[in-house]
Amino acid sequence: MKTAHILAAGAATVLLITSASAQLYSNDFETDTTANWQFNQSHTGSFANFFFDYSTVGIPQAPSGTGTRGLKMEANTPGTGLFSGMSVSPLGESFTGDYVLTFDCWQNFNGPFPGGGSGSTQVTQAGIGAPTNQVQFPGSTYTGLGFGGTGDGGSATDVRAYNGPGAPIAPATGVYAAGNTAAAVNNTHAYYAGFGNVPAPAAQLTLFPQQTGNTAVGTFGMAWHRWRIEKLGNTVTWQIDGLLIATVTNPSFGGDNIFFGQFDINATSSTDPNARHLLFGLIDNVTVVPEPSSMAVLALGGLALLRKRRK
Repeated sequence: MKTAHILAAGAATVLLITSASAQLYSNDFETDTTANWQFNQSHTGSFANFFFDYSTVGIPQAPSGTGTRGLKMEANTPGTGLFSGMSVSPLGESFTGDYVLTFDCWQNFNGPFPGGGSGSTQVTQAGIGAPTNQVQFPGSTYTGLGFGGTGDGGSATDVRAYNGPGAPIAPATGVYAAGNTAAAVNNTHAYYAGFGNVPAPAAQLTLFPQQTGNTAVGTFGMAWHRWRIEKLGNTVTWQIDGLLIATVTNPSFGGDNIFFGQFDINATSSTDPNARHLLFGLIDNVTVVPEPSSMAVLALGGLALLRKRRK
């Protein structure tokens, strides 16, 4: 009985230790970490704000943290008029092996809803396996593996996975959980029906009366969603709020860092005078941890060592 108690206590200790030391990276943006990030853009006219107080535009606190500071990403801002985008990566970071990237994502776009105002269709994205100092943008360089979607549902391809420049990975490859037809990457597919159909936050509507109506069913915009990108062996999965969106097997990686980004799918900029206040991607509460099964192996290894020592 004493042995059992010791082993149980040992197992609990190992799990606590591994859990405490498991976090590889985190950032809640509540302190200004601008100096710790690399900003890359395909053309001038894109911006990143690493200490943005999103409550100033009526967005509620993200569900996974405290405070209302986050990473604001803008692309092809008014006056730019180019198919363009940006991406950011944390400096001095390298992620290898099996791990999980999670974060809160809010995609804001200018109304009225559901269709959106001038230039409202942009893509917010995130990914892994990228060089720190290279923009991840499908119109120029794209050497990591990225996942993204439109906020307003204004594209035939609202759900996207990229592993190179040019067009997204085609549905016919079977990458997308919704199916292998063109409909599988559009917000109107029934698989995405749990998303969308939401109004702007009341505080944002008060500040910007144009934000009327509800977003389209199946869209990601105007709500907080928890994204999860998991690398396990040669397979990478993307989930939003626990729903599997895409699975990519044997991707190519040009680097070993994570990235977040924003890009426009058109060459024209929004003419909305409020675009810089309303058209952006927002990231908060970023964490990178070892893939859970690898932590279980560590815990079991520690338990086995305790058993051996007890004997």
